[in-house]
Amino acid sequence: MPARTHSRRSAILIGSAALASPLFTNRGLFAEELLKPTPRLTEGPFYPNELPLDQDNDLILINDSTTPAVGQITHLTGCVLTPAGTPVKNATVEIWQCDANAVYLHTRDSNRKKPQQDANFQGYGKFETSKDGGYRFRTIKPVPYPGRPAPHIHIKVSQNGHEVLTTQLCIRGHEGNARDGVLRGAGSDANRNRLMADFNKLADSKIGEWACHFDVVLGVTPDDRKMQR
Repeated sequence: MPARTHSRRSAILIGSAALASPLFTNRGLFAEELLKPTPRLTEGPFYPNELPLDQDNDLILINDSTTPAVGQITHLTGCVLTPAGTPVKNATVEIWQCDANAVYLHTRDSNRKKPQQDANFQGYGKFETSKDGGYRFRTIKPVPYPGRPAPHIHIKVSQNGHEVLTTQLCIRGHEGNARDGVLRGAGSDANRNRLMADFNKLADSKIGEWACHFDVVLGVTPDDRKMQR
């Protein structure tokens, strides 16, 4: 069953996504108005070496547990697009990040001398994009940790079983961004800016939830080149 529908909590996430920023597909762009591809950024050492049994797009609750993860709940939405603004459907979007205690879902990290790993945080999730290229996750607002002052969420996009892009999403305006060596490795200010997104509080949330919209633009494909001729 596709990743976008298998979660029994998907109805909650779809309803919450409506509160977030709208999905911008940028269809019909002329060749000179091509979107800039999202820069690649390192996968890092802590992609889960043992994937959890629950891999759905709700990282706050594991399976049928009623105990949520610690952290500021964030509804992450976006679209996967080509540079021409065409939605990329049926792409697999994976995200992973450390928990509120700055511990990743990885045996090499959780065995360090750190605060106890949050057993209620899934740490990893995946979602198959819909026909408008859209994806959605419920997770926590990322936190910094020693060596990475810029809070971030890792993102990987795959098509037909092949990895297309690995990158990271950072919080626009966070004071740690300027001191983060990995983020500086993205190159120019323009490149770094394309790895940023705004995290906004949901005004009508009674539990202090956040929303973030981040479009992922893949590199130019052969189909895109044909469209530009």
